[in-house]
Amino acid sequence: MTTTATTPPPVAPVLSARRRWTVLAVCCLSMFLVGLDTTVVNVGLPAIGRGLGADTRGLEWIVDAYTLVLASLLISSGALADRFGRRRIFQCGLVLFGAASLLCALAPTAGALVAARALQGVGASMLSPVGLAIVVNAMPDPKERAQAIGVWASVFGLSMAAGPVTGGALLAGLDWRALFWVNAPVVAAALLLSALFVPESGERRTRRLDLPGQLLLTVVLAAVVGLLIEGPRIGWTSPAALAGYAGAAAATAAFVRVESRRPEPLVDPRLFRRPVFSGAVVGALAVFVALNTTLLLNTLYLQHTRGWTPLAAGVASLPLALGALVCAPWSGRMVGRAGPRLPLLLAGGFLTAGGLCLVRLSPHTSVLLLLTAYVLIGIGFGFANAPITNTAVSALPPDRAGVAGAITSTARQLGAALGIALAGGLVATADATELARASRPGWILVAACGALLLLVARAARPQRTAPGPDRA
Repeated sequence: MTTTATTPPPVAPVLSARRRWTVLAVCCLSMFLVGLDTTVVNVGLPAIGRGLGADTRGLEWIVDAYTLVLASLLISSGALADRFGRRRIFQCGLVLFGAASLLCALAPTAGALVAARALQGVGASMLSPVGLAIVVNAMPDPKERAQAIGVWASVFGLSMAAGPVTGGALLAGLDWRALFWVNAPVVAAALLLSALFVPESGERRTRRLDLPGQLLLTVVLAAVVGLLIEGPRIGWTSPAALAGYAGAAAATAAFVRVESRRPEPLVDPRLFRRPVFSGAVVGALAVFVALNTTLLLNTLYLQHTRGWTPLAAGVASLPLALGALVCAPWSGRMVGRAGPRLPLLLAGGFLTAGGLCLVRLSPHTSVLLLLTAYVLIGIGFGFANAPITNTAVSALPPDRAGVAGAITSTARQLGAALGIALAGGLVATADATELARASRPGWILVAACGALLLLVARAARPQRTAPGPDRA
């Protein structure tokens, strides 16, 4: 039987310095959208709940439908981009993301909003790893590439931290649907700029799509996150929950078995034998569990327990965004000069300190202590992203940059989904007076994620020389 191979797209040409940094700016614009939509909805959850009649579990699904689908499809989207062209898939992702945002804004029910958010996640999955692969291929010089990855990670971190502030400002004068209408002009600008400045690129040898692996990965992630969200409702030892545990374990075992036997797996288990790469993935997971736990608990506590407006709750998280804004580019420069260990140590220390500040949270905790905790967590988050991204990409050969970026982004989004599910599970049945006490284990979790990042930092190798292609 004769098969016709797909002709791979051209490898990106060598670009001028101005054009390279323009490409980075265009990709960062789309990356800002992906990160913003991960967290901008958080501050609007109470308003969405009132408008659509959704309870806490329904609100968790509105957030996690996006992050869960995004996490599931990131790697396959990277493979599609290598096969059919990165700019082409990037632009398809922008169109789908924009269309889904409009559906979110028009959703008549909570179920419709969950479905539209899932579709939005499909579009977002075509932006994150694909944009990173475009940037890596546009930057052939290792030092320049490290700087660009630092900027990329900074923009992503800033977008995640700025989501609550942006959401609060939009809700001050408009309703919750404005959280999704705002995406339309940004998507239009990114489409135009990508057509003008981003060259088409791909790999000469493209990987086959791993459909069994993709299906099993989606089942595993959905089962784990679904159990965490629905566990408080159905009971952790109920027959339904026990069946869910068995199903998740079986799907995980099947995924590992299938991937270890495929010549071109979705996730190559052998990659995780590299301690540096594994550490970066674990670090990405921990950082985003901490961030999303913080954002959800902050939103519910300030609006339900303290009675603050969405704008006030968003402004309260401004120290978190400022910490990320200041420290993320600083972290990128530190990585370029001396490697990832020091910024990872700083990230772990600040995250741990921020979580410990709120382990005794009460309805009357001082605003000064709240703001101190938020700025510490923001600083930790800002220091974390650049070393994690650069470590993951540098741990693999340059032609696997897309794979490294996709797996790390998957870990980030899985961490986001787990953070929302864990935090929501803690406070799902708590009323306004008990919410502060119920959320205390969540702040212990934030501190534990910081401690885990300290362990990852200890395993990171200091950078002696800039990694060239042969060294990588």
